[in-house]
Amino acid sequence: MRDLIVTENITLDGVIEATEGWFAPAGDESEVDSSDVEEAIREQREAADAFLVGRVTFEQMRGYWPQQTDDTTGISDYLNAVSKYVVSSTLQDPEWEPTTVLRGPLGDEIEALKSEPGKDIVTTGSITLVRELIAGGFVDEYRLFVYPVVLGHGERLFADASGVPRLELTETRPFRCGIVLLRYRTP
Repeated sequence: MRDLIVTENITLDGVIEATEGWFAPAGDESEVDSSDVEEAIREQREAADAFLVGRVTFEQMRGYWPQQTDDTTGISDYLNAVSKYVVSSTLQDPEWEPTTVLRGPLGDEIEALKSEPGKDIVTTGSITLVRELIAGGFVDEYRLFVYPVVLGHGERLFADASGVPRLELTETRPFRCGIVLLRYRTP
């Protein structure tokens, strides 16, 4: 069975809402070496062959990544090629191949996707979807890129922590720019 991985950029106080410019390595981007973060992201891309998102995140990404012809990180190439699954009852034509729109009951769709042969299934952003995946017990691993920022307000990953089991820390990886990757597995 494939693992469902939640990968989020998150502040020290748990905010995942990408507002107020915190979503960048500490300091002036031109002076910050984030090559080690890019390497970690590349490793994760290579371990996954499915990308799961909600409609809003999908539409935001669809409006940006396909047009990034000068992207040197490999993210654009990956997102243009990976099998994308978008959970939506309203999206008609995804207009970004290869994309499958998942319309059925979420639990049935996720169980079917996880039972298919393949590598990891990764989801990012998609606050509403991720909370539903947590509540349904579908998440196998959390990969949290913790930014050295405290906002004090905003959408938090674990706003309603009632569905989160005790997690097992499997990796702590600090990066030169001040970001820390925390990986947790569910029991």
